[in-house]
Amino acid sequence: MQWKRTLQLVDVHCEGEVGRVITSGVLDVPGATIADKLAHINEVDDSLRRTLVLEPRGGPTVAVVLLLPPTRPEADVGFILFLANHAYAMSGSNIMCAATALIETGTVHMDEPETKVVFDTAAGLVTVVADCSGGQVNRLSVAMPPAFVDRIGATIDTVDFGTVTYDLCFGGMYFAIIDAHQLGLNIVPEEAADLARSGVALRNQIAETIRVQHPEIADYNTLTHVMFISEQDDGSVLTCTTMRPGRVDRSACGTGSAALAALRIAQGRNRVHDTLITRSIIGSEFRTHIMGETRAGNFDAIETTLSGRCWLYGLSQVGIDSRDPFAEGFSLSDTWGGTLAT
Repeated sequence: MQWKRTLQLVDVHCEGEVGRVITSGVLDVPGATIADKLAHINEVDDSLRRTLVLEPRGGPTVAVVLLLPPTRPEADVGFILFLANHAYAMSGSNIMCAATALIETGTVHMDEPETKVVFDTAAGLVTVVADCSGGQVNRLSVAMPPAFVDRIGATIDTVDFGTVTYDLCFGGMYFAIIDAHQLGLNIVPEEAADLARSGVALRNQIAETIRVQHPEIADYNTLTHVMFISEQDDGSVLTCTTMRPGRVDRSACGTGSAALAALRIAQGRNRVHDTLITRSIIGSEFRTHIMGETRAGNFDAIETTLSGRCWLYGLSQVGIDSRDPFAEGFSLSDTWGGTLAT
């Protein structure tokens, strides 16, 4: 072996959505804050993300969490998320994966019945509380960033789908939330490919026609995902968040669930202290507890706590060979579906 770099990862999934957590092999990333470090990865040196998320070491469904030393004294650890096309500040499912990896490997001491981990993210400090017993993490709750509605009932004229109505909401990322039945689609495993293609196409078209800007966090300035929803008779909501280059979230999407809760409050369909249950295309579940009202700049916003379950399923070591011509990865359209533009 001629490895020029070795990385240790803990492999976790949250309600079916994979989150591989780098626990060693990266000392730090340049930047005074986590937001600076995120910008460095996206604008200066994207090689580590490409190495781990693209083939031959990754794939379209792989998400990787980079843990870093915190830049704020209140935090235990820094958090940056690697997805197929970009590095991001926040993800509900992946921050639960990170907390599970830290606690169950003993990096963070497990206290029963609850263990708290505070993450330093570019979206602010995020606290995760893990319910623990018998030496295991059973369920996790995440205090999500303030969620709000940017606009309701916006429309876009498309060649493929005609006029589509969407609601633009923020829950840790920006989402265009669309009723799946508008497109004649159902949120079922058999239609995952159609949902993914339609959602990514709509996201790209909507992003070309609108400008978004978080009122307090400069780096949140783009539409990230289209989330399809389907209301259920019992008050729960089926969700399908579509992700570039062309896949669907296996979980019910944490940041999307927070965004949806903000929309339902604005519509009068939920109230403070309600719990919104969202289910994914594979039937896994998140619970979003609506804790109270707040503000995000000039927007009325809500505070939410997201809860779900994670399972640690593997430990892995990744080596980067100095002779490997694909050290920074590659993607092919047969699997990845086309461009990985941000």
